[in-house]
Amino acid sequence: MKHYEIVQWVDFARGLVTRDEGLRMRDHLSAGCVDCRHLFKFCRSVCETSRNLPAPVPDWVVRGAKSVAPIRTAPKTRRFSLIPVDLIYDSFLAPAPAGLRSSWQVGWQGLYHAADCSLDLRIEPELKSSRAAVIGQITNRTAPRMEMDNIPVCLKLGKKVIAETVSNRFGEFQMEYEQQGRLQLCVYLEGGTKRIQVPLRKLAADYPLGGDRLKLENKKRMSNRT
Repeated sequence: MKHYEIVQWVDFARGLVTRDEGLRMRDHLSAGCVDCRHLFKFCRSVCETSRNLPAPVPDWVVRGAKSVAPIRTAPKTRRFSLIPVDLIYDSFLAPAPAGLRSSWQVGWQGLYHAADCSLDLRIEPELKSSRAAVIGQITNRTAPRMEMDNIPVCLKLGKKVIAETVSNRFGEFQMEYEQQGRLQLCVYLEGGTKRIQVPLRKLAADYPLGGDRLKLENKKRMSNRT
C-alpha cells in the first residue's frame, strides 16, 4: 500500500492538490490506513488553527522565533564597505551619580555614530545564565523621520551567523543569543553594500550578576572596614 508524506497531506488539507490526486488520497484514507489518517488529522488541525488566528503574528514574535536557531547564511552580498563608527556613550564609563561611591548595573548601554546613522544598543544578560538579549535601534540623524524598516541585522562569530533579524519601521530590533567572546553585531545598509560593525560586550562571564554581585560588594566592604 502506498503511503503519502506529510508535505502531501499538508497540501491536501489546504486544498492545493489536483482533483485526481485528491481522489486517490481520499480512497487511501477510506482503505483504512491508520498512519496516514493520523497524519492527515494533524495537518488538518494545524491548517484550521492557522485560518482561525485573529490577526497577523506580531513583529516581536517573529523576531523572537528567528533568534532561537542560528542562521547559517549572512545577507547575500559579496562586496561591501565598512562604515567608520564612533562610540559616543558607554554606560560603564559614565560617572556615578553625585554622592555615590559606586553603582551597580546588570546590563550595558552604548551609543554609536556611523556616518549619518546612530546605533543605540542595550545588552540585557539573563541572571545566572550565559544567554543575553541585545536590543537596539538604528536611526538617521540627518533625517530623523526616515523609516528604517527591514534593515538586516545579525550577530556574527567570525564568518558564522549566530542570530539575525530585521528592523521594524522605527529601526528597532531585538535578538537573543548565547554569549561568547569576539561577537560582532552587523547592520547592513543600502542593500547590503555598506555595513556597520561593532563588538558586543560579554557580560555574564565578565561581570557578577544578581546575588553573586551583592555578595562580592559586601565582601569588599567588610575587607575595607578591617
